[in-house]
Amino acid sequence: MNELARTCPPDAAGAPRSTPGSAVASDGYRVVATAGVFEPGFRGGGPIRSLRFILDTLPDDLDVTLITRDRDLRSPVSYPGLSGRLLRRDDRSAVFYLDPFAPRHWARLLRHVRSRPVDLLYVNSLWSPFSVVSIVAVASGVLRVGAILLAPRGELSPAALGIRSRKKRLFLTVWAPLLRRLDVSWQACSRREEEQIRAVVPWAKVMVNGNECAVPEDLAPPAEPRDGPLRLVFVGRISPMKNLATALEAVAGATRPIRFDIFGPVEDEPYWARCRRIVESMPAHVRVTYRGELPAAEVLATFGRYDAFLFPTLGENYGHVIVESLAAGCPVVCSDETPFSELIAEAGGAVVRPATAAAFSAVLDRLADRSVAERAEAKRIAAERYRIWREQSRELNVLEHARRFCR
Repeated sequence: MNELARTCPPDAAGAPRSTPGSAVASDGYRVVATAGVFEPGFRGGGPIRSLRFILDTLPDDLDVTLITRDRDLRSPVSYPGLSGRLLRRDDRSAVFYLDPFAPRHWARLLRHVRSRPVDLLYVNSLWSPFSVVSIVAVASGVLRVGAILLAPRGELSPAALGIRSRKKRLFLTVWAPLLRRLDVSWQACSRREEEQIRAVVPWAKVMVNGNECAVPEDLAPPAEPRDGPLRLVFVGRISPMKNLATALEAVAGATRPIRFDIFGPVEDEPYWARCRRIVESMPAHVRVTYRGELPAAEVLATFGRYDAFLFPTLGENYGHVIVESLAAGCPVVCSDETPFSELIAEAGGAVVRPATAAAFSAVLDRLADRSVAERAEAKRIAAERYRIWREQSRELNVLEHARRFCR
């Protein structure tokens, strides 16, 4: 099997598709990016969609190699036919699928990365082993780069730091001085995240860029709502950060009939066991169904079938599922821990303050009292407000912005 294969972005099922074309330009601004998971995986959630959008919208004179693991999050098996290969997505980007335990992969990767000067190292996640290894490679002189941009992807929010906080704080006491010595720049997806980064790393040079929305332009109209119980959906990783337990307590506390469907990978088994116990004690007028993992290609169509997206998250640096829900015409009922509170309220949803189960229950009862016509109007408003927001929020591609910022 050849080391270098040419592909375009994955098809609807997530598998790469072969395509002919010329080799990537060798005289542009060269970026090496790292991420723990990428397509055709989908369990990593929003960061995967961010990276896909970044790679799909690159300026012509950028050349990006993304280094990622050869399997999906928590998967014991590699993607068929991809392990150890460098695949061209198009003339400007390629993806290297690495098995960290295969020495031949490291040798092959090192030859590719060191074949030409690297202008920017773009690492996604503060804690990921991919980030740690690549930054240590720079610090030790194994890899020479012009600049480093680190995207913590919400990992420095108070809620995120509160999970295994002792281990994270200890790591930062060692890691932060090295990042400062290397003159690392930071990417925030919102002003909120910028503040969170500065609260932990006061010396940080922060570039704010939230242009990471990968929703297609040609969306179908929102699906018509049905008569009967309020149809709610939760789409996200099943982990404490996404706060599914509060969503379940909220629907249990509502007095109106509700149908609540849950989609997402189980990331934390003890937390999921807690959620299942809440489900087992649901009142008779509430029906809850866990529908398993949801491939990225099915997210928009799924949102379109529901009256509202219930999402009491403890914190989002961006919140791709919020954008996707609105794009599909599904209003959002959410905590005030995202960059989109104003948009959510304008788009026929609700921002719940304080984000208690009782407060969410009261909002759900109000939504359940809407007529079918009112639910249809709310869905129309959500899709329309999304379109207006999308037109007003266009920014530079993140890596084009970084080329200017990291000088």
